[in-house]
Amino acid sequence: MRTGFKDLNIKTTINDTTFLVLNIAFERFLRSMPKHSHGNNSYELHYIPYGHGKVSIDDQIYNITPNTLYMTGPHVEHEQIPVKNDPMTEYCIYFKIQKNSSHPPLDVDTVAYKFEKTHFWFGQDTQELYPLMQQIFFELEHRFTGYMIQVEALLQQCLVKIVRNYENRTQSKSHFSPSNLVDSKYIIVEECFLYEYETITLEIISERLGLSIRQTERFLKEYYGKTFLQKKTEAKMSMAKIYLNDDTINISEIADRLNYSSIQHFSYAFKQYYGITPTNYRKNSRV
Repeated sequence: MRTGFKDLNIKTTINDTTFLVLNIAFERFLRSMPKHSHGNNSYELHYIPYGHGKVSIDDQIYNITPNTLYMTGPHVEHEQIPVKNDPMTEYCIYFKIQKNSSHPPLDVDTVAYKFEKTHFWFGQDTQELYPLMQQIFFELEHRFTGYMIQVEALLQQCLVKIVRNYENRTQSKSHFSPSNLVDSKYIIVEECFLYEYETITLEIISERLGLSIRQTERFLKEYYGKTFLQKKTEAKMSMAKIYLNDDTINISEIADRLNYSSIQHFSYAFKQYYGITPTNYRKNSRV
């Protein structure tokens, strides 16, 4: 029994190295596979979700049990021999590496470098490859909208998980760069109106943004289409509705939580915004 996808020409790039995926197969071994190897820059993933057998790799015998993962790189000879009463079933992905000659040599800490330099590995999978393999086949079989993007992303995950199997939880030395000030301004603004809408002032938000009050107002108007007061009122009025839908909170307490000086001030602001008093809104919401 064999299910396969050939001539795929799937390309995914990691660390300036392109991984070309030519063949993805799922097979139950009802017969032995003779000794074979692959050429330069070629690697083959073998993942066995269930069944038993043996594999001879460069004339050394390894026992295959469920959840076995082994990788065979360039010129690594291997032959597969299933156990007759419980033959192994294998997911197999054939990768071919294409180096980008215009880039400097890869850092030894990269996924691509570690994958390329490991021509043989055998062991038990610790990275939950099985559901990943199932998802790759699901995408290729059904071809729903965006399936090519999904397959490329899943194959990237697969490459990372392979290298993690090699290393057993080694910490990466590469990390995300911090965001620049321009990008972080959006987060600063949005968190202010999410978590401090009751008390935030234009002066406080200007200080956090490192802008003058006039620059802050211009920034808000340009990127959100609203003034500071409009955004603050929007946040408070949205929360007011949430509180009014909770009968355990009286209107006086809501006014206090939203930092209004009095219940009358809150009621006036609510009616100005929604065209209905808080009391009538609460009554209508119960109907």
